[in-house]
Amino acid sequence: MSDTLFTKIINRQIPAEIVYEDDLCFAIKDINPQAPVHLLLIPKKPIDMLAHAGEEDQALLGHMMLAVGKITRELKIDSAFRLAVNNGADAGQSVFHLHMHILAGRPFHWPPG
Repeated sequence: MSDTLFTKIINRQIPAEIVYEDDLCFAIKDINPQAPVHLLLIPKKPIDMLAHAGEEDQALLGHMMLAVGKITRELKIDSAFRLAVNNGADAGQSVFHLHMHILAGRPFHWPPG
C-alpha cells in the first residue's frame, strides 16, 4: 500500500489535530466536519479498507471499537454518536487507509442517505 494522507500523519510528515493516540491507533479532527464533532479513528497499521482486513486484524479492530468508547466518554458524547466506516469509493471512501468516522453533536436520521 502506498503512503496515504494518514500514513504521512502517522509518520508526522504532515500535521493534524490529534485528540487521542495509543500504540495501535489515533484519532484526529476531520478537516471537513459533517457534524459539530467529527473525528477520524485510524489504525497505525495500514489496511486499505475494512473488507481487506484479515483474521490477524481481529484484535486491532476490537481495540479500535474500545477506543471509540474511551474517546466518546472523554468528550462526554457517549450518549449519542454515530460511527461510520466507508468501504470503497462507491461508499464514499476517499482515503484508502481504513478509518472510522465518529460523529456527534447534532441529531442524526435513518436511513443516513
